[in-house]
Amino acid sequence: MKMFTRHSMMRLAYVTVIASVLSLGCDNRTEAGDSKVIEKILAKADAKVPANAEKATFAAGCFWGVESAYQQLDGVIKTSVGYTGGNLNKPSYKDVCSGQTGHAEAVEVIFDPSKVSYEKLVETFWNIHDPTTLNSQGPDFGTQYRSAIFFHNLKQQAIATTSKQATQASGKFPKKIVTEVTQASSFFKAEDYHQSYLAKLGKTSCKTP
Repeated sequence: MKMFTRHSMMRLAYVTVIASVLSLGCDNRTEAGDSKVIEKILAKADAKVPANAEKATFAAGCFWGVESAYQQLDGVIKTSVGYTGGNLNKPSYKDVCSGQTGHAEAVEVIFDPSKVSYEKLVETFWNIHDPTTLNSQGPDFGTQYRSAIFFHNLKQQAIATTSKQATQASGKFPKKIVTEVTQASSFFKAEDYHQSYLAKLGKTSCKTP
């Protein structure tokens, strides 16, 4: 298995060569976002979490773009990108990129269920990536880029499982969906520079203009 992907190496370069980051990795595949959307996203970092807030965790490839998609949903209070589903305590990005820790790049979503349902979050999950490609998304390859829904309770498990079955039956994806629906485990927040990465660059997407 290829241990370091082209994209992973580019993002690792950000740590050591900050000045060159705008020409590396996801950045050369982004498009300018609306300033009001960016402002709203960045404001969520300081948002207060209400007592009724719930947590959801998704992995769908590079966590930069996945986080941005969820940040733009009304009802999502705040998000964090990090690593989960692995076997190493407090892994670094470099550790995860080695392919040896078993972690997936994931996004932890704190949401207000009175404003956005878990069903809507799962629907968004299917819409923002290809769940039929095993351990890969776009230019990224490796188990850290796998498609997975990490459920936090039995209700979330039932919703995710039913949604996966319904999405497969709908014909939306002609190939078999390989998304894991698995119980959430320890979530290790990624390095600060990864948090709200695209928004900090004035971007809302990793898609090519």
